[in-house]
Amino acid sequence: MKIDAATRNIIAHTAPVKPKTFNDMEEAARAMKEQDSRRDSIFRQSMEAQKHASELLEKKFQEAVKKAKETPDTGKPIRDFDLD
Repeated sequence: MKIDAATRNIIAHTAPVKPKTFNDMEEAARAMKEQDSRRDSIFRQSMEAQKHASELLEKKFQEAVKKAKETPDTGKPIRDFDLD
């Protein structure tokens, strides 16, 4: 980058050379295959989690119902405002 001292404007600029991401096509193809396998693995894990999500939600709901039955509702809670 070249800057004029008097006007403080850029006179010339040369963009830096970007290095190649891959040296050859075989390396790029290998990287794509690895990325595809990683993506498939993450997708399979997500599918397994979704299969069991409804069971987990049902267990959480049953536990909440059980807890609600053990501690019955005593009415409206007393607020600080009510005590004044």
